[in-house]
Amino acid sequence: MNRPRIGTRDEWLDARRELLTREKELTRAIDALNADRRRLPMVRVERDYRFTGPDGEVGLLDLFDGRGQLVLQHFMFDPSWDEGCGSCTAMADDLSEGARAHLAARDTAFAAVSRAPYPKLAGYRAARGWTFPWYSSYGSDFNYDFHVSLDPAVTPNAYNFRSGDEFVAAGEEWLVDYVGEQPGVSAFLRDGDEVFHTYATYGRGVEVMMHAYRLLDITALGRHEEWEEPKGRGAHSADPGFTG
Repeated sequence: MNRPRIGTRDEWLDARRELLTREKELTRAIDALNADRRRLPMVRVERDYRFTGPDGEVGLLDLFDGRGQLVLQHFMFDPSWDEGCGSCTAMADDLSEGARAHLAARDTAFAAVSRAPYPKLAGYRAARGWTFPWYSSYGSDFNYDFHVSLDPAVTPNAYNFRSGDEFVAAGEEWLVDYVGEQPGVSAFLRDGDEVFHTYATYGRGVEVMMHAYRLLDITALGRHEEWEEPKGRGAHSADPGFTG
């Protein structure tokens, strides 16, 4: 991996000031984008999705744990797998109890949902030493309805807000007939007993959970990797180069 050239402190300072100008422009653009994100219309969740957790069957409302908002990781764990996706695992590793405490202080819960049966999730969670709530949607249409489990035999494939010919135009023809799991993060809001879907992000957007990678981005050697589109049919690996 190439290292930066060696320069003087004055050269570094001039370059850093120029970069700071661009960083401030980006910060203002991100602030505006975040405001637009909060203005997205919300969609009522009409279906009574059921999940399995440590206390048996629960509904989507139960995942809020009494709070007003819910951030949900669509964790890739196919029912046939013996362990979770490496990239989703990296995201979950970054979610400390302290981070969840900050969310809770702002009336926001966190949970993960996967399609694998709950005993597999519980075993993997224990092996990783995780403490966040993790539920199984096995036997439910939840993953298909939120476009993180893809199977054209169930419903036409749609991922990262593309489908059909849009996949082809984007160079993602493999997604047209793809069968399997993909990553995502969703946000929900409750009003009494009603639940609304307010936001979803897929592909590279799931980096919102990868705090360690954000820190690596400010280092000279970055992430020690080259980001590429996935070569295979899905991202069941340690490579977080999600499609999108």
